[in-house]
Amino acid sequence: MAKYERSLTGDFDGFLNHLHNAITQGSASASFEDGSDRTLGQTRLAVRVYERYSMAGGNRVSLNISVLGHANQIFVSAITSGGSQALFFKINTWGESTFLDQCINAIESYAARA
Repeated sequence: MAKYERSLTGDFDGFLNHLHNAITQGSASASFEDGSDRTLGQTRLAVRVYERYSMAGGNRVSLNISVLGHANQIFVSAITSGGSQALFFKINTWGESTFLDQCINAIESYAARA
């Protein structure tokens, strides 16, 4: 499992769309699995789950993204899982790292232009 978290400023919907497009268009095998949206007052939460096939690892990995927003403040947490082929301990985590790097690049590119 690999994790990345960051606070930034910007438009919640614009950021969410940017992430979604970067993830789904960044790999031929990437797919949007499901999501959930909640609003409490002026605070919004979006959870997204993506999956893709890792050629390097020969397996599937998932990416769970949680985006919390209030006004123009955004907090994002991205966590990958899966990808290991071992029974009792985790080996071969290349696919997770690559999937997370793709997400990090999308987050950083949005932050740089905001």
